[in-house]
Amino acid sequence: MTTPIRPLFVNENMGGHATLHLAIRAAIRDDPQVRAQFLDVPPAGTLRRVAAASVPGLGRADADLQGLRVQLGTSAVVRRRLRTWANPYDVLHVYSQNAALLIDEVLRERPSVVGTDATTAQGALLLPHRRPARGTERRIAVSQRFERRVYEAATLIVAQSDWVASSLRDEYGVDPTRIRLIPYGTTIPDALPHVDRARPQMTFVGFSMARKGGNRLLEIWRRAFRADVDLNLVTRDDVPREPGLRVFRDFRPGDPRLRTLFAETDVLVFPSRIDTFGYALIEAMAAEVPTVALAVAAVPEVVADGETGVLVDPGADDAELAAAITRILDDPDRARAMGRAGRVRALERFDARVTTARLVEVLREARLLHGA
Repeated sequence: MTTPIRPLFVNENMGGHATLHLAIRAAIRDDPQVRAQFLDVPPAGTLRRVAAASVPGLGRADADLQGLRVQLGTSAVVRRRLRTWANPYDVLHVYSQNAALLIDEVLRERPSVVGTDATTAQGALLLPHRRPARGTERRIAVSQRFERRVYEAATLIVAQSDWVASSLRDEYGVDPTRIRLIPYGTTIPDALPHVDRARPQMTFVGFSMARKGGNRLLEIWRRAFRADVDLNLVTRDDVPREPGLRVFRDFRPGDPRLRTLFAETDVLVFPSRIDTFGYALIEAMAAEVPTVALAVAAVPEVVADGETGVLVDPGADDAELAAAITRILDDPDRARAMGRAGRVRALERFDARVTTARLVEVLREARLLHGA
């Protein structure tokens, strides 16, 4: 019988990272060969928020290292918690590298795996509130000094996509033999039968309207679709209600109500310019909902253009995005076929039961390699 493994999962606990770890928890909950523990980074308190605040003047030039200060604050919490962690573990998994910036010694001393959806070189150009400016290049260089230490110290590195794996190899010089490709999946429930409402339904899912492109979609809906299509917004933001618009502000990661909403949805529109992967897309695909998204980062590895949804060039204008939505809404037969293909793709590639089993094998491999 295989010896049980005792991993400690460090959860940066932000955005899709929370969804990722919920899925890992569910996938290994009843596995007697995995005795997992989770270190969930708590929300930032006053001190961390003040230390991570933008500096007037410098922030506009992207020269205040705000992103790095946020990451260092998170990693300082992880380092402090690890120093007092009482329960033994035999392999450490940290997602993402940003939570590990100050624990390279820990990574080097014991079996360790670091997972990532984007390197600093990639992510620094995707921030919604900061356009590249004269300080961006220096900010990336300073951040990379910390980041490289993490990659050098970890036993193995898990890339969530080919997109990030290429950056690890080409921009950071990580030995390809130390990289494992696992598209950390999510829990895939049974798809509910589609519910036809009086008017077609388009849905958006995003914690922040501004960050995820929700505000843009809202304006497109008002101009092009309000007369004939309803819009559902799943967000934490306070959006005033109006005819044809439904706002759901109390959904949390893993909320079963999302499954019910997807059963009424004819198309998920996800016009985010910053997402490196896109769990909302996978959840919609699993529910047999066709998707429209921007072809950024690893999104083309999630959505099969023309098969499970429609990808739109990131530089496309609102009219082009509206046209992509219209193509799905105007062809219900094609939309249903896309939905069915999306569920097949979700089960084959992004089912957390499958991806987590692969991750556990990588954790076992790291333990063996470290002891070699």
